[in-house]
Amino acid sequence: MSTGANQPFRPAGTVAASASTTVANVALAGGGAAVLVYNSSATTAFFRLGAATGLTATTSDTPVPPGARMLVDAGPFVRNAAVVLSAGTGTVYFTLGDGDTY
Repeated sequence: MSTGANQPFRPAGTVAASASTTVANVALAGGGAAVLVYNSSATTAFFRLGAATGLTATTSDTPVPPGARMLVDAGPFVRNAAVVLSAGTGTVYFTLGDGDTY
């Protein structure tokens, strides 16, 4: 494929985080260097990705609006995620895979 070409996202594994105003941590499933974050809750979710367990997410981290998704190039070493909601409770899904277009 030519330089600069888009590669469709190829999911390798999905985990669900039961999110609230208290930080939830999850280990990502599958492999790859991209993470698709889908916020199925009714409030804004804030997430952080990293290699270490026990990550902390705050409302200063990357936001995902309710019902929205975000594809993030996370690199090959990201294995964990943390998420916190601005209010209430809900589920946030993290799908690890490869590609740059969803």
